Amino acid sequence: MKEEEPVNLNRKTIRDIDVSSKRVLVRVDYNVPLDDSGSIADDLRIRASLPTLRNLRERHAKLVVMSHLGRPKGAVNPAMSLKPVAERLSQLLETGVVMAPDCIGSDVRNLAEAMKPGDILLLENLRFHPGETKNDRVFASELASLGELFVNDAFGTAHRAHASTAGVPEIMGAGVAGFLMEQELQFFGRVLENPTQPFLAILGGAKISGKIEVLKKLLTIADIVFVGGAMANTFFLTKGLEIGKSLVEKEAIGIAEDALAEADRLNKKLLLPSDVVIAPDLAATDERKEVSIREVEPDSMILDIGSDSISQLRKACLDARTIFWNGPMGVFEKPPFDAGTVAAARALVEATEHGAVSVVGGGDSASALNKAGCSDKVSHLSTGGGASLELVEGKDLPGIMVLEERS
Repeated sequence: MKEEEPVNLNRKTIRDIDVSSKRVLVRVDYNVPLDDSGSIADDLRIRASLPTLRNLRERHAKLVVMSHLGRPKGAVNPAMSLKPVAERLSQLLETGVVMAPDCIGSDVRNLAEAMKPGDILLLENLRFHPGETKNDRVFASELASLGELFVNDAFGTAHRAHASTAGVPEIMGAGVAGFLMEQELQFFGRVLENPTQPFLAILGGAKISGKIEVLKKLLTIADIVFVGGAMANTFFLTKGLEIGKSLVEKEAIGIAEDALAEADRLNKKLLLPSDVVIAPDLAATDERKEVSIREVEPDSMILDIGSDSISQLRKACLDARTIFWNGPMGVFEKPPFDAGTVAAARALVEATEHGAVSVVGGGDSASALNKAGCSDKVSHLSTGGGASLELVEGKDLPGIMVLEERS
C-alpha cells in the first residue's frame, strides 16, 4: 500500500496578520441544535468561537461573521435563521451583535461598510442561497466584498469546497486560521505526523465501508487498532462467526479480509471484541446478556461490547501514549447498550490523566463523551466528525488548503 505524503497542517493564524480597523470575514461553525421552540439546545459551537472573536475585537477589527445552520437546501427557511445565534453570541460576548437581513445584497453591504472597530455583524444563514454549497463564483464574490481579510475558524466544514470555505479565500487571496482551527490542526498534526508510541486507534460505529480509508491509514501509523461497534460484525462474519440478526455489511466482507491481511503484513495488531452484549432486539433490555463472541445466538443481535472487551480496551488505552477514537462501541443512544462506549470514554480519560495524548474525532464519539461527562477531560475533542476522518485519511481539505502555509 502506497503511503501518501502528509498534508501540511502548519498554517498561518490571526496572530500573523494586522487586523486593526479592517473588516475581517470570519467563517465559523454555528450549526447548532435547536429545540422545538427554536431555542439553542447546545451552544458549545458558539462558545468554541469566542477566543478568536475576542482576540480580533481586542485588536480593533470589524467582525463580519458567517455560518450555515441546518440544511435549508438553498431556500429561505425561518426555522433555520441564525437570529437565535446572534442573541446568544451577544450574551456571551457581552456586546451588541447586529443581525444582517441576509448574507449578500446591498443592505448587507451597507451594514458592513458602516461598521466601526469592535463591531460585530452576523450574516444570515449562508445556505439560504444555493450558491453556497455549489461554490458559485458570483455568490462567493459577493461574500468576499464584505471583508478585507479572511479567517476560517470552522473546522467542521473544512472538508467542504463551498463558497464560504473555499471560494471566498481564493478570491481574497488566501486566508488564515482562527484559534479553534489552529487547535484542530495542531492535535491532528501530532497524531498523524509525529505520534508518541505506542499509538492506539479505536474505531467504532455502524459501517466499515465509510471508514475503510481511515482504517487503512491508521494501520500504517498506529501500533494497535481496536474495532468495535457494528463495524466489528463484518469482521466476525469474515471469520465465520455467528452474528445472528446483527447489523452487518455483507458486501464489505472483502474489505474486512483485506484489512486483516494488511494488519498481518504490517505486523500491526487489529483487535476485535472477545465478548459482546446480545439481546433479541433493542427493546428487549431486560433480556440483555453477555456472551463470548463464539456463543452468539442466531436469533439475537450484538448491541455492545462485553466486560472482557472493556477490560481489554482499557488496558490498551493505559498502555498507549497516543490515542485516536472515532465511533461508539455499541448502540450508545439506548441504555443499557451504552456501557461499552461510556467505558471507552472513561478509559480514554484515565489514559489522558496518565499522560497520553487523546484525540476524539467528533460526531457520535463527541456525543458519547458528553454523555459520560468526559468531554473536557481528553486532550482534544474535535468539532468536526467528517472533517476529522477525511484529515486522517490524508485527504486535502479545501478549507485548509486555501489557508496560508507557515514557512
